[in-house]
Amino acid sequence: MTGIQEETQLGETNNPNRINDCENSFSYQSHLTKHEKSSSGRKPYQCRECQKGFSRKSSLMVHERTHTGLKLYQCSEGCKSFSTKSKLTLHERTHTGQKPYQCSEGCKSFSTKSKLTLHERTHTGQKPYQCSTCQKSFSFSDSLIQHQRTHTGQKPYQCSECSKSFNRKATLTKHERAHTGQKPYQCSECSKSFSQKFSLTEHERTHTGQKPYQCSECSKSFSQKSNLTAHERTHTGQKPYQCSECSKSFSQKSSLTAHERTHTGQKPYQCSECWKSFSRKTSLTTHERTHTGQKPYQCSECWKSFSRKSNLTKHERTHTGQKPYRCSECCKSFSGKFSLTLHERTHTGQKPYQCSECWKSFSIKSNLAVHERTHTGYKPYQCSECQNSFYYKSSLTVHQRIHTGLKPYQCSECCKSFSQKSSLTAHERTHTGQKPYQCSESQKSFSRKITFTHHEGTHTGKKPD
Repeated sequence: MTGIQEETQLGETNNPNRINDCENSFSYQSHLTKHEKSSSGRKPYQCRECQKGFSRKSSLMVHERTHTGLKLYQCSEGCKSFSTKSKLTLHERTHTGQKPYQCSEGCKSFSTKSKLTLHERTHTGQKPYQCSTCQKSFSFSDSLIQHQRTHTGQKPYQCSECSKSFNRKATLTKHERAHTGQKPYQCSECSKSFSQKFSLTEHERTHTGQKPYQCSECSKSFSQKSNLTAHERTHTGQKPYQCSECSKSFSQKSSLTAHERTHTGQKPYQCSECWKSFSRKTSLTTHERTHTGQKPYQCSECWKSFSRKSNLTKHERTHTGQKPYRCSECCKSFSGKFSLTLHERTHTGQKPYQCSECWKSFSIKSNLAVHERTHTGYKPYQCSECQNSFYYKSSLTVHQRIHTGLKPYQCSECCKSFSQKSSLTAHERTHTGQKPYQCSESQKSFSRKITFTHHEGTHTGKKPD
């Protein structure tokens, strides 16, 4: 009878089971007893295995299952067993799709109350978990725990394969896939697989064309957040990545990594066809196209194809006439940045490329390469008609016109034709009377440079080559 009397419901008008200190009231004596134990801190039920105490016998029974491994509650789908009924209830919602906890803002539903509580903080901005070291606050307890490891340096999750440690379990899981080769995330469009979910999400945007990340400065959009962050630095000028060797700074970490290889000489990317090595993966990808002949970048105007995107961009400017690179010295504009760089050297006189044989310097690297052939005697351009060889491709082109008789340069005044543009230019001066080469000694002027050079020899006594 005692048990029955304990569970007898008491009237609301006359409820003696009230606790004076906390003002909580209960309908059943058993509920009052449980509450009193939790309020007093008394834990009369102790685990015989680990000595942990509990205020309720039911809590002790649930806890003991962690030692025995007993799982009384089985999923009706037959897929899994659980030690508590509450865990089974949560699991079953993965089958039914039930989400009984709805956000009061009406934006989302959840299968557990705890997930709803966490979500609601995105609306309220509540951050109840504060770091005792730097006072930074977080919405979630696990976010605080992970953050605190940045202070302690603790990395509790270790890879069993290579012993590398991580401060997040999720990061370890991703890392382990590098060993197993596991790629659980597959694209439904092209069946390509990925080891990380965010990599799949980014890949899927190549199919949908979605670019959700927009620059607030120029409204340019990007498919990846990291690309937007890198782009925004072109506006701010921020370069947070600095080389420890030469102090040069970069806006992207990948650019710093590639730059550091200029100091170490490291070239980790090797071509499987010719074994040539490269410091950047993009350089290897571009190089491999010289073997495959692949030209994936096509002009929408004339359908010409290119192996590099940058070459397509430059080419497209021949259609649009766009010249976005402007010289700050003379305001001349150029379609390519490289062309501007070369032009600026005409103002500065900079010649950064030096011959190791005679120390002659050049403003263009390709000019140095051609010059070095005068030392080595290497003439890579050979005429298929007479086997004559040349240092320059342009020299071969001009020479071949001797065999073909081609004279593509015509005078607009008298219609006379020439095989070389320089010959046409010199001829046109017979019509205009222009004499651009003037002797500083005698002030005499000449229409041709070769005639001017011969004349200078009369003053210096030096015979022209």
